[in-house]
Amino acid sequence: MQLKIKNLKHIKMIKKGLILTCLLFAINTYSQERIKVDGVAVVVGENIVLDSDVEKFKIEIEQRSEGRIKISDCEMLEEIMSQKLLAHHAVIDSIPISDSRVLEQVDNQISTFAQQLGSIQKVVEFYGFNDEEDLRTELSQIQREQQLIQGERASITEEIDITPDEVRTYFKNLETEGNLPEFGAEIEISQIVIYAKPTEEEVKRVVDKLKKIKSDIEAGSSMNLKAILHSDDPSASGNGPGSGGAYTITRESGFVKEFKEVAFSLDVGEVSDPFKTDFGYHIIKVEKIKGQQIDLRHILIQPEIDDSKLLDAKETLEKLTKEIEKGTISFEDAVKEYSEDTATKTNKGAILHPQTGDSHFELTRMDPTLYSRISDLSTGETTAPFYDETREGEKMFKIILLKSKTDSHTADYVDDYVKIQSLSLQKKKEEAIDKWSREKISDTYIKLNGSYKDCAFDKNWKKD
Repeated sequence: MQLKIKNLKHIKMIKKGLILTCLLFAINTYSQERIKVDGVAVVVGENIVLDSDVEKFKIEIEQRSEGRIKISDCEMLEEIMSQKLLAHHAVIDSIPISDSRVLEQVDNQISTFAQQLGSIQKVVEFYGFNDEEDLRTELSQIQREQQLIQGERASITEEIDITPDEVRTYFKNLETEGNLPEFGAEIEISQIVIYAKPTEEEVKRVVDKLKKIKSDIEAGSSMNLKAILHSDDPSASGNGPGSGGAYTITRESGFVKEFKEVAFSLDVGEVSDPFKTDFGYHIIKVEKIKGQQIDLRHILIQPEIDDSKLLDAKETLEKLTKEIEKGTISFEDAVKEYSEDTATKTNKGAILHPQTGDSHFELTRMDPTLYSRISDLSTGETTAPFYDETREGEKMFKIILLKSKTDSHTADYVDDYVKIQSLSLQKKKEEAIDKWSREKISDTYIKLNGSYKDCAFDKNWKKD
């Protein structure tokens, strides 16, 4: 939801959200060596905040807001203290932490960092860690604190709801103050997808190749070497997670259901038969079982798609586009009869936002490639058929319909009710957390150091 806010109070709300995002995703190191070199700004419970943290987060805020948001050292420290207070009491309240989720999030972060910087070694060097294990330890600590903060926030606000009268009052107050938000331009889009599938002969070739590899491994060949030589998983030939086909997974890991079902059905040392997922065809070898975790290696081979199959998909959509334009068939009926994308077929082709589940997309936050395809369309128009490919390697042609387009506008109570309701609920939850914080400060150990003792904080951190 893109907002332009006119009032200082609501600028602070946006600033608070941006600060929270930065605090949750930045890397910190709390080694004793660093504490000796760096100054301690404050201690909240058992949580230490260093002087350099304050400066680092300030820079992060300014960069993310492209210089639009400026924040003082005192403001920054207060926001950090608020998060540390949540983390401290989450431990006291026994907020549960999912070790498997921590492991999964760390793997995902390291994989993302490695893709951005080129290798895991470059990540280690960039952030100043000794080695990958040191980095993983630090990221695990951060993920655990994130879970504690999020869990405590959820615990504080779990009973909070919003009534239609409260939404109406919230809107009227904004209107009276001349502070109605500006919502950015949004669109709704739908699609028809036709996949280019491999031939039966190609699928048989891949399965037979995997069967041969399985036989070789069972006869003593190295699964690690086989993965490096044959796997289509790009991580297999690298140095980070997935190197040599090696992964550690749990039932909560972000692997597809079919992959986990096969993995957890195997004994140590057993190699699976070839099986299919959306990524292609796999075999798995379980190397170690550690409680709820499995160490395994896997090999992925993706069937090749013949160019003629791609041409068939494109020509089918070209004919279908002409029929839709002539009115011979409606777009929704064409989705029902022809589209092969299961995720959108049941929604009449509508593409939903992956984070919100809403059908509306903000134009300024869309994928640039997709934006370039639909930006010149009028409502009711479709794109020409174009090629696309999923991260799983599935190849397809698709057309996209621009269902609706809403220009940037000042919030309207009827048209934007869902957005207003969300903002109202968010405000109510933040007020509850603010009230909780003010109460908890009084019985929490807090020690401010240096010039921060002179800060004019919003809350009574100094316990005057």
